[in-house]
Amino acid sequence: MPLDFSGQNLRGRNFKGRKDLAGANFSYADIRGANFSGVNLTDANFSYAKAGLQRRWVIGLVLVILLLSGLSGFLWAFNGYVVSLIFSLSSENKIVGWVALIILIAFFFITIRQGIIAGLGFVAFTGAGAVALPFAGAFVFTRTFAFAGAFAFAGAVAFAFAITVAVAGVGAVAVAGAVAVAGTRTVAVSGAIAFVFAFTVAGAFTIAIAAAFAVAGAIAGMLFSTYISWRAMKGDQKHSLVRNIVIAFAATGGTSFRGADLTNANFTQATLKSTDFRNTILICSCWHQAKMLDRVRPGLTYLKNSQVRQLLVTGQGQNKNFDRENLRGINLQKANLADASFIGADLSEANLQDADLSRAKLKQTQLDATDLTGATLTGAFIEDWGITSETKLHGVRCEYVFMRLPTKEDPDPLRKPDNKQEVFADGDFAEFIQPIFDTLDLYHNQGVDPRAVAIAFKNLAEKHPEAQLEIVAMEKRGEDKILIRAKTAVGSDKSQLSAEYFDDYNQLKVLSQRQQLLLVERSDRIRNLENMITTALQQPKFYTQGDTNVSDISGINIQGSSNVSGIAGNSSVANLGTISGNVSIALNQLPDAPEPDKPGIKELLSQLQQEITQSSYLPEEEKAEALEQVKALAQAGQDPQESTKQKTAKTAITMLKGLFTGLPAVASLVESANKLLPAIAKLFGLG
Repeated sequence: MPLDFSGQNLRGRNFKGRKDLAGANFSYADIRGANFSGVNLTDANFSYAKAGLQRRWVIGLVLVILLLSGLSGFLWAFNGYVVSLIFSLSSENKIVGWVALIILIAFFFITIRQGIIAGLGFVAFTGAGAVALPFAGAFVFTRTFAFAGAFAFAGAVAFAFAITVAVAGVGAVAVAGAVAVAGTRTVAVSGAIAFVFAFTVAGAFTIAIAAAFAVAGAIAGMLFSTYISWRAMKGDQKHSLVRNIVIAFAATGGTSFRGADLTNANFTQATLKSTDFRNTILICSCWHQAKMLDRVRPGLTYLKNSQVRQLLVTGQGQNKNFDRENLRGINLQKANLADASFIGADLSEANLQDADLSRAKLKQTQLDATDLTGATLTGAFIEDWGITSETKLHGVRCEYVFMRLPTKEDPDPLRKPDNKQEVFADGDFAEFIQPIFDTLDLYHNQGVDPRAVAIAFKNLAEKHPEAQLEIVAMEKRGEDKILIRAKTAVGSDKSQLSAEYFDDYNQLKVLSQRQQLLLVERSDRIRNLENMITTALQQPKFYTQGDTNVSDISGINIQGSSNVSGIAGNSSVANLGTISGNVSIALNQLPDAPEPDKPGIKELLSQLQQEITQSSYLPEEEKAEALEQVKALAQAGQDPQESTKQKTAKTAITMLKGLFTGLPAVASLVESANKLLPAIAKLFGLG
């Protein structure tokens, strides 16, 4: 039975050793400073719970803030004093003052425009360049950097840090003995502390001008740091470093869920300031109306995005852009996501039950195991979205969808149903969009060669009959691109199949038309598939599904021969004796095998040459072509490990396999080739 901690005072409690608190009830509990690191909190209820810092930690952090405020005030006052040296009677001091002023102005400008990291880079660059100035004032400049530039940066960071920590609501700040202020009002209090301290320090200077500039420097630093703090806490990415440091500082000693499993946990209206969620599993956790979610330490979870946090708390994401965001496992149940954009986003395992996704852009959105039960998808753009067999589509409400993103020329691209007067009936959309699962997607993005596609696919089906390849869809993409989808057996390695297919296809593309025809002439199946692909490419829009059963191709047994005379002209093919003699010459140029009992390339090719010449099943024209390929292998064998020679060998072996395809199994050439070709390929480093 799940444990019940509801309403209890659990401040500082350590649950780290208790590995399983699944389903526990922590509603309305005080969990400030509690440690849940590494605990299984699946389905736990933290609604209305209060997380964050214990009072003793608040006091400690406030003391640190006060020290930082005082230090920053002193440093800014010192910068003001250095700038006041402009009015000094000493020429050396004047240079120091002017250089300090220039560095401060440049630092302010760069930091505001490009962020604190850019400001740091400027200071580092200035310091490095100071020593290289080719004039007598180099020493003065270096001094200025050391005292003005470095302190300017240190003061800015320290003060911005202090102010931002205050803004983050770490706790109360005590002023004049006893004043407690939290939230954004602390900005003014911290600024006042810095100003008062700076004024006190500045008053110690005996020179009136120096004191005035010290006060001015403190005021300028206060305003500058306050602005940087405000931008950082607003989520400005330029100042993310400041925010990250502050959040980490403010979460020290706070509630920790680091490494915990919070799958389906409920944080409805919980207060989550200064809470650590690093490395936490947050699949389908509920954050509805959670308070101070922007003050948590999110790590790499989806909570790091300010717009996502706002969506989780309010449930309002209409017209928002979440393109390419990692939202895996997010809980957006009943959220308003109408007109939102999720192009390229990962919503796998997300809870989108009853969410309104009307007109949402779901192009290339990953939806593996996503729960869309009862969601509204009317008018959504679902181009290349990634639903799987685990995607739940039960009860989806959808009247129509678009298969492409809209353009000015076509605001309603590929509407389904096609008839604008029709809409999907209840339940029809799920049946219409149900994907073809376990498919091998072969996307050809340029210069499609239909014949090479047909041959390569046939070769793949023959090589892997266990994959049970069956073409179920072909779709034209653009002017000369095509996607071929083949159904595969469960458990097939699609990555390996795709790699082998395109490896073979790319080799076939470089063959001449004559060489390709030699591989195709005896196969009606290949010609039919080639014709279908050619037709698909010639049509403005072409999509076929289930028309071609290619599982038969894997069992093709080609018998007989075809008359292919005339391919090389009207005269007969060159005399076989001449060709065979040329092959022998090429073979004789190869070295003998170093070990008699282990034949090398020369010996293997000689056996293959003899088998081809003596075969009674291979027509003369094809014998000539096969011997030409043996000759190519012999020439490549002179340097078998050189990349271009390996490519030549691979093409020749592919051609020979095609020429021998369909010969009767009783043919000795078939048996010999099955042994010789793999051995030859291995010597070329091809397998």
